[in-house]
Amino acid sequence: QVQLVESGGGLVQAGGSLRLSCAASGSIFSINAMGWYRQAPGKQRELVAVSIRGGTIRYADSVKGRFTISRENAMSAVYLQMNSLKPEDTAIYYCNAVIATLYRESDYWGQGTQVTVSS
Repeated sequence: QVQLVESGGGLVQAGGSLRLSCAASGSIFSINAMGWYRQAPGKQRELVAVSIRGGTIRYADSVKGRFTISRENAMSAVYLQMNSLKPEDTAIYYCNAVIATLYRESDYWGQGTQVTVSS
């Protein structure tokens, strides 16, 4: 059984920084993509950033230049450095990964970590 666990959320003032971490554990053959989504109340879940095996990185336009995603394959972990945070960044942030186990490739989600940015 594969599990994703996020950490690093919290309350920060506008202009501040946070670093989110996500670690995957379980019977993992390979992690083909790993990244972050977020969902604010009353809004749809949106992609924030994703790191795809092979080197491709994608960011939402709203976070380009402020957020940086990094990947540690050996540790089965992904990080999101968030700088110059804005109140509109407030949301629950979910770690997401496409992981191949011995028998199948599946999409996995963490339980979410709350990020609140005050003005």
